[in-house]
Amino acid sequence: MDMLKMMKQAKQMQEKMAGLQEEVAQIEVTGTSGGGLVRVTLSGKGDLKALAIDPSLMKPDDAEILEDLIVAAHADAKGKAEAALAERTQALMGGLGLPAGLKLPF
Repeated sequence: MDMLKMMKQAKQMQEKMAGLQEEVAQIEVTGTSGGGLVRVTLSGKGDLKALAIDPSLMKPDDAEILEDLIVAAHADAKGKAEAALAERTQALMGGLGLPAGLKLPF
């Protein structure tokens, strides 16, 4: 294989990955729990952007339930962010002929 061609492809790949990372940073996903009573919004990188709690859950006796719902909504949003990243990565890598299941660091 032509070394110059390989280096050019590597540089293009690096540029595409940088673009993908910027795109992922712009993504926002919302996870819900408790039938929508708790909503968590995360950035594509997993940063907590917003938390919304239905006022009906603001009872002192329900604190433990509320805490569990927040954790569940966060997990839901994080799963959505990871799925969006995987989808975009797969689209980017589709034409490169890389082995299936190859994990790339982000």
